[in-house]
Amino acid sequence: MNSKAWRSVASAATRLRNKRILPMKHMIRFSWLTLVFAALIPNAVANETFKFDVSHSTIGFRVHQFLGTTTGKFSRFSGNIDIDRAHPEHSSVSARIQVSSIDTGIKKRDDHLRSAEFFNVTKYPEITFKSRSVKQTGPQSGDILGDLIMHGVTKPITLHVKLLSPMRDEASMQRSRWEVTTDSLKRRDFGLMFGSATEAVSGIGQEVAIRIEIEAVRS
Repeated sequence: MNSKAWRSVASAATRLRNKRILPMKHMIRFSWLTLVFAALIPNAVANETFKFDVSHSTIGFRVHQFLGTTTGKFSRFSGNIDIDRAHPEHSSVSARIQVSSIDTGIKKRDDHLRSAEFFNVTKYPEITFKSRSVKQTGPQSGDILGDLIMHGVTKPITLHVKLLSPMRDEASMQRSRWEVTTDSLKRRDFGLMFGSATEAVSGIGQEVAIRIEIEAVRS
């Protein structure tokens, strides 16, 4: 085969190869765009609201009494988590707890805690929390500064929150689970003191540790 014929064959082969490669380049580019948009879609909604799922959440507490520890929880509460993914610092949290739902496992003690000598649920039926600022401290964690109102007393507290259910796609974003901790609360700061005679014999500590896990559903 002469040189001219070889050049013709080579030219034809090049055209054929280009026809095959060009669609492949488009396919690769399209695949990368798909991955990029798939990654961005979960964050596309600027604001999302999650409501507490009470049946899968716990708002509990722990306090020392004599040499042991007394634990309890509240069984009726509600709350919202408003998330701004583009600007996490603009997110907010609010919660309401029905004090009469206190449960330490002993009815007589619970009735006493509900009475005018302690929580006085007739006068102060709710404990509320409303955030004032949110600071992201890590990829899945943050600090929420807000006002806690209990027994008619308002105090600033900081909630340390951690997302336990990373949101990777649209399906996993329908539910979220959060672990919440805070510094121990002091009973006397909220006027939660028994009468002097009862305080003297109760053996109940001043510091109350809070134990919270919230599962929330996207609304």
